[in-house]
This record gives sequence, structure tokens and C-alpha cells, in this order.
Amino acid sequence: MPAYTRFLKEIISNKKKLDNFATVALTKECSSILQNKLPPKLKDPGSFTIPCHFGDSNVFQCLCDLGASINLIPLSLYNRLRIGELKPTTISLQLADRSIRYPIGIVEDLLVKVGKLIIPTNFVVLEMEFDLQVPKILGRPFLATGGALIDVTEGKLTLWVGDDVGSEKENMLSMEKR
Repeated sequence: MPAYTRFLKEIISNKKKLDNFATVALTKECSSILQNKLPPKLKDPGSFTIPCHFGDSNVFQCLCDLGASINLIPLSLYNRLRIGELKPTTISLQLADRSIRYPIGIVEDLLVKVGKLIIPTNFVVLEMEFDLQVPKILGRPFLATGGALIDVTEGKLTLWVGDDVGSEKENMLSMEKR
């Protein structure tokens, strides 16, 4: 009888016991799941705003929105600030409620001052209600141009403008949510 056949026959007839145990190292994530040691849920951090200057204007709190693919400013505020030339546009905006809105135009390369940093930004001008609490929406284009690093857990936003990270502290701005 071949050795393998005899080995299987002994295991089946309980004459031979399998007692080779192996230790398998699990990753930290797998261990946490098996031991029910998942990280605690944190509360909703909510939205965050940053103080911005536009030209010679007062400070405005601007909403930073990673879900927005544009930077938005209401027509009434654009008229009040008299900033930049309004260029016509053919884009249409679909809002969260699925309604379609047509912007008045676009202001290109508007200089937005955040702390000591100055970031050129394009804004879509839309006829909408003016909200004094959050008059402007800064979307992904602004955050990308500003080199934004967002730490949601700590409520911290870091903006970086420049090519060589870490060489010039005046090119970096860090803000914390209050």
C-alpha cells in the first residue's frame, strides 16, 4: 500500500492524530476586527470656513467644500465688491435639489488672500441669495491651487503655495477649526 494511502487511512480510522499547529501573524487591521477593537466613531466635524480677503474688501468667511467642482460667489456680492471683469459662460449648474441654474459669468484670476498667502482663483458668479455667514464657496479648484492638506480628525487645514515644500515657512498657512 502506498504511504499516502496508508496515511489517509490512519487519519480516517483515528489511529493517527494531526497535531501540527502553525501560528499566523495577522495585520493590525485584521486583529482589531477579530478582537472588536475598532476605533471609536468621531462626531461629525461639520463644514469648515476660512477667513479670506478679496482685493480691498473686508474679511469674509468662505466655505471650503470638497464636493464642489467650482468656486462660487453671489452676484450681489460681486456687484458690491466690483472685482474683476465678468466673462460670459455657457455652463449650467445642477444643484443638490437637481434644479438647473445658469451662471451670469466667470471672474478669472481673482486674488484671494488667506492669511499671508495670495491664491489666484476663478469664481463662477450666480444670482442667488446672499448669505452673510458664508458668502462664498471655495471648491476643489481653490483647494488644489492652494495645496490644501485637510486633517478632519484634528479639524486642521494647511495651505501651501510654492514649489519646494518645507523651504519657506511664509508660503504655508495652517488653521484649526474652533
